[in-house]
Amino acid sequence: MEFKRGKLTNEQLIYFYRSLLLPRMIEEKMLLLLRQGKISKWFSGIGQEAISVGATLAMESNEWIMPLHRNLGVFTTRKMPLVDLFKQWQGDRDSFSKARERSFHFGSKAHHICGMISHLGPQLAIADGVALAYQQRGQLKATLAFTGEGGTSEGDFHEALNVAAVWGLPVIFIIENNGYGLSTPTNEQYVCENLVDRAKGYGMEGVRIDGNNILEVYETIKGVRDYCINNQKPYLIECITFRMRGHEEASGVKYVPKELMEKWARKDPLKNYEQYLVSEKVFTEMQVADIRHEIKQSIEQDLQLAMAPNYFTPSIREEIADVFAPMGPNTISYLEQLNNPILTKKRFIEAISEALKQSMVLYPELILMGQDIAEYGGAFKVTEGFVQQFGKQRVRNTPICESAIVGAALGLSLEGIKSVVEMQFADFVTVAFNQIVNNLAKINYRWGQNADVVVRMPTGAGVGAGPFHSQSNEAWFTHVPGLKVVYPSNPMDAKGLMIAALADPNPILYFEHKALYRSIEAEVPDEYYQIPIGKAALISDGEEACIITYGMGVHWALQYQAAHSEASISILDLRTLAPLDYEAIEKVVKTTGKVMVLHEDNLTGGIGGEISAWIAEHCFEYLDAPVMRCASLDTPIPFNTVLEKQYLANCRLEEMMQRLLSY
Repeated sequence: MEFKRGKLTNEQLIYFYRSLLLPRMIEEKMLLLLRQGKISKWFSGIGQEAISVGATLAMESNEWIMPLHRNLGVFTTRKMPLVDLFKQWQGDRDSFSKARERSFHFGSKAHHICGMISHLGPQLAIADGVALAYQQRGQLKATLAFTGEGGTSEGDFHEALNVAAVWGLPVIFIIENNGYGLSTPTNEQYVCENLVDRAKGYGMEGVRIDGNNILEVYETIKGVRDYCINNQKPYLIECITFRMRGHEEASGVKYVPKELMEKWARKDPLKNYEQYLVSEKVFTEMQVADIRHEIKQSIEQDLQLAMAPNYFTPSIREEIADVFAPMGPNTISYLEQLNNPILTKKRFIEAISEALKQSMVLYPELILMGQDIAEYGGAFKVTEGFVQQFGKQRVRNTPICESAIVGAALGLSLEGIKSVVEMQFADFVTVAFNQIVNNLAKINYRWGQNADVVVRMPTGAGVGAGPFHSQSNEAWFTHVPGLKVVYPSNPMDAKGLMIAALADPNPILYFEHKALYRSIEAEVPDEYYQIPIGKAALISDGEEACIITYGMGVHWALQYQAAHSEASISILDLRTLAPLDYEAIEKVVKTTGKVMVLHEDNLTGGIGGEISAWIAEHCFEYLDAPVMRCASLDTPIPFNTVLEKQYLANCRLEEMMQRLLSY
């Protein structure tokens, strides 16, 4: 191993050594504690510390890094207090994640580190978003994300690199090629000669380096960082290294040939660098011993503090409270607070468009992202004319990379920038599902970082678009803690709820029924106003029965009511599906005693099942009939309009309401 010190001083070389030694000694201690049963699990990075440490040393301390579970050196080099790290690994209540997350599945805004989730690819796209934030603000900064050779097989790897290349983002992507994904060797993971060769396919530069040489890692990444900033382009680095322990300790290394272990043991990044410094008389072996003793004492001291019993009584209220980020001071008027508003007739689509446009003015950094949303104005023309008013930097056409775009939205949020992601059709959200339900939804609960993202979801049937452009998939997301789900039924609510969604610091799925876009209109205030998320609206007040519904279901209910003026029917428009307005539900149930839950989604697993169960549990004594559900068939949505009509819940509403009223 050849070390080239360049212009580094002796003091810098020693500092690099201390930075390399610290994670190694911590790991050795952790492995001892693991054998003693004092910690539950450990993912070892022994043998590949030079990558984490060298990369972190090469970046500025206020530039975000997205590490994996073998990058302890990132955390220690960013000077996270050891006692806090030990508490994190112990599941201590005073840890970064309040005992909710394990090992390195956490982050810290103060240290500009965004920890991983167990899915290996999503953190790459977050780096795209952070880099976009730097670029938007004209900051001469870059961001860095780690992945392993196994992670390069994931679609998220492709999407993140593609978006970074197309948008020209200053992101450094590091592949730690350590030979194995758990027990799967590289020859079963990919067949290209070198992973760095993939850089050419994305139109970016790349380099393959010795990941065990800390000076080579440092100098390479320092130079690459300058390149990314000066050229506003991404860069791919493949670091060749080896994992000297198992994937995690329980898996062992029996699948690794003995001669391979011996070969890489001779390439130990710490031992080789230490021998180099001694041979160059940068320090003596006696000084090495002193440094080791000093670090050992520091580790033992902080470990003793962290291992002290910290008993706490879990609080359900506190756990639920931390699922969502708290709302800041409200400076936006609610609808009922408007004083003599100017009313203009607006179609559903125009109300949404106006809400977005007014929010773009209110939040000067707000970014819209989606396929064809710029010059074309989006598939449904919601953002038509926006690019002329706000420019392509804020109204951004995206590659067909839904997962990476949602991940980039989270990256923007790390830097305090709001964003709106348009799914061209709600159906396409499946390819971004992981980012939404595992990254956006959980990040505030995991380590107190909010995800200030609105995902627009053009949804619903009635336009003969078939099974991949007409699904009602809102119920998928009402099950996920940390997501808010909004579903307006009219122009007034569409504008007010969109404005409220953008004011909210939490991730929101905003459903827009395509068939309502141009089919309904109403007088809507020209002013900027919001309608509170989580509050239902009583559309009509009756005594015989109630229909609890939302979206297109509201219009079906109104049509039924108009055709049956003899029946006294209450119609409750939920408007928000997560959180549900249980107070409004209880009130309308008490008033009528007979309940129909109506929705366009399939019957099985739809939100109607949850509402029915809640009513049966909490309002049973007020019921005069079983709670009934009217929903669409449990089939995919057919293309033929005759079949589609039969599929939809409205086809059965008349019959079911007759059963309910006559019960």
